[in-house]
Amino acid sequence: MAIESELRSLEVDIPSQPEPLLRLTLLMADDEADMAALAALIEADMALAAAVLKAVNSSLYGLNGRVQSVQQAITYLGLREVAGITLEMGLRAVFPPAPELDALWRRASQRGLIMGRLAQALQMDAWAAHSAGLFEECGKAVLFRHAPERYRTLLRSAADDVALCELEIGNFGVSHDALGAALCESWGLGAAAVVCVRHHVAAQADQVLPQSLSRRGILALSVLAHALVVEPEALDERAERIAPQCDVDTEHLLRAARKVQGQVEDALAHGR
Repeated sequence: MAIESELRSLEVDIPSQPEPLLRLTLLMADDEADMAALAALIEADMALAAAVLKAVNSSLYGLNGRVQSVQQAITYLGLREVAGITLEMGLRAVFPPAPELDALWRRASQRGLIMGRLAQALQMDAWAAHSAGLFEECGKAVLFRHAPERYRTLLRSAADDVALCELEIGNFGVSHDALGAALCESWGLGAAAVVCVRHHVAAQADQVLPQSLSRRGILALSVLAHALVVEPEALDERAERIAPQCDVDTEHLLRAARKVQGQVEDALAHGR
C-alpha cells in the first residue's frame, strides 16, 4: 500500500526503525524462524531483554510463577507473542516517556495480544494482526513527539478518535492513522498491517470495511479488538456486522472472540 504522497512534504518526522527491530522484522518474515534465533536477538540487547521479561511477567499474560529468561518466556508464550512483546518494547523506546502516552501503550499491548490470538484462532496471519494492533495508535506518539504541548491540547479536546483525526488534520495537515500507516510501511510491516492501521479509525467508528481493499481480515479483527477493550457488551453486534464483510462465518468469529476475551479476563484476574 502506497502511503499518501503529501506525507513526504510534512514537517512531522517519522522515526527510523532501530536495528534490533529491523532484525526482528526480518526474522519473523522467515518461515524457518526459531526460538533460539529470537532468544539470541533479544538477549543481545540487555535493556530490551529486561523490558521483555518485565512485560512477560505482567498481569496481562497471567503466567504461573515468574519467568526468568527469554527462552523460558518463548517456551510458555510461543514465538509470535514474545516477538510481539519485543516489537512493542522497541516501539515504545523510540518515543520519550510521557504520562499522556502511558494509556496508549497499555492499549497497544492488550490490543496486539487480542488481535494476534484472534488471527491465530481464525487461521489468519497472526504476526500481521499482532503488529497491526501494536501500531494502531503509534501515529499519536509521532505527533506527540513532534509537538508535545500542541498535541497534548488536542488529546484533551477530542471526544473520540474521529474528532481527534479532524483536529490533527487542522493543526498538522495529517491524521494519526495516516502517520501510523507510514511508520508501519517504513518499518517493513506487511501490507495487511499497514492497511489496518490506515483505516482503523473509520472502521471502528462505523463498522464498515472498505470494499475497495483486498486485505480486510486484519482490519475486521481491529474492530473486534476495539470492542473487546472498550465496549465488550457490543461484541456480538460487532461480529455480526463485520463477519459478512470479510467472508468469515459469524459464529466462528464469535467463538474465537469469546475465547480470547476469556483468556484475557482470566489472565488479568490471575495477575490480581
